[in-house]
Amino acid sequence: MKLFRNARIFTPIDDGRPAAGILQARLIRHDQGALLTTAGDIARVGDEKAVLSGLSAYAVHQEIDCGGRAMVPGFVDPHTHICFAERREAEFELRLSGAPYLEILAAGGGILSSARAVREAGEAALFERTAALAASAMAHGSTTIEIKSGYGLDTDTELMMLRVIRRVGRRLPLDVVPTFLGAHAVPPEYAGRTDDFVEMIVSDMIPAVRLQGIARFCDVFCEKGVFSVEQSRRILAAGAAAGMGAKIHADEVNDLGGAALAAELSAVSGDHLLAVSDVNIARMAEAGVVATLLPATAYSLKKPYARARAMIENGLPVAIATDCNPGSSFTESMPFVIGLAVMNMHMTPAEALVAATLNAACAIGMSGRTGSLTPGKQADFLLLDGESPAILAYHVGVSPVAAVYKRGERVAAAGSLEREDYR
Repeated sequence: MKLFRNARIFTPIDDGRPAAGILQARLIRHDQGALLTTAGDIARVGDEKAVLSGLSAYAVHQEIDCGGRAMVPGFVDPHTHICFAERREAEFELRLSGAPYLEILAAGGGILSSARAVREAGEAALFERTAALAASAMAHGSTTIEIKSGYGLDTDTELMMLRVIRRVGRRLPLDVVPTFLGAHAVPPEYAGRTDDFVEMIVSDMIPAVRLQGIARFCDVFCEKGVFSVEQSRRILAAGAAAGMGAKIHADEVNDLGGAALAAELSAVSGDHLLAVSDVNIARMAEAGVVATLLPATAYSLKKPYARARAMIENGLPVAIATDCNPGSSFTESMPFVIGLAVMNMHMTPAEALVAATLNAACAIGMSGRTGSLTPGKQADFLLLDGESPAILAYHVGVSPVAAVYKRGERVAAAGSLEREDYR
């Protein structure tokens, strides 16, 4: 057993569901706290005296003094596209000059340029790039991360991406949740024939993904000029029939009705939601869908942020994620995202922490294993260079993560990895 003592512990209230409404703003706090681990899981957590009560000194094999630092659950990043081959810096400058993203996409840029790069890259090179970004995310405090395919847009390349994503989870001390996103854009060979591409996804891609057995979720970019609500419904229904849960890129640019579709299908999450209507916020809340918000994307695109306050006040559980990708949100830092959520989406530090831990875990089906400091869950936690979670928004432009623990083992400290082979 390992004993972590002299910590200020902050953890979401965990009743097995995402925290919604006023519950999203509440944390369990232990000012003189301790956490006891066994075999990588949490055995006890709480006030130090209670944790030590009845515990034999011989039962503890290692004791770590946390120095009064804040201890929080490891971050869960529930929406990323970090499996890519090349950056898109030139496109960033185009957007700064005023070119809209959908216009860049229509001209063959955006997702389509990343698809070309991935198709040309070898599997080994793609793996090394993805593993390096995942390792950086881990050094910034992410202990669980979702990674999407979607830069293949043909069956063979999508399957390759999913293989790479699985390998990353095996190489790093990081839980990786793979998501199939074959419906990320319409490739040039299907220009003007979106229905034909949807048919290919349903009849060829999804059966192949099912046989491969890696992807846990099926996602779709439901947006004007990409996939309609009807097309998205068909793809997600096929994914569900193949055993994959539903996730939706919904209402990012236009109020198309993707959030309503998320509610209709009881999707695990509806993501982006910059243009979602009040009616569909209520529908998602009633259906138990998690709203996964991506503040770094709004920051990068210079768009108004998602209305987190309206969602929380209407009982919709909010998660936050990096959306790390080469085009619209090139960051793997959850502390940066938490700071944006507090300063620009008007969330409290407690709400943002819950959004980055428990609710994020619920958004990728991992709440039974991580997302809170609860006995029986994995001992995934962080020590912060501060006395409370407020440090994540207060200390701007750096990572206040002092140490990262995965299943009770330290894997990173002060932004650097413990082992070179994690890179």
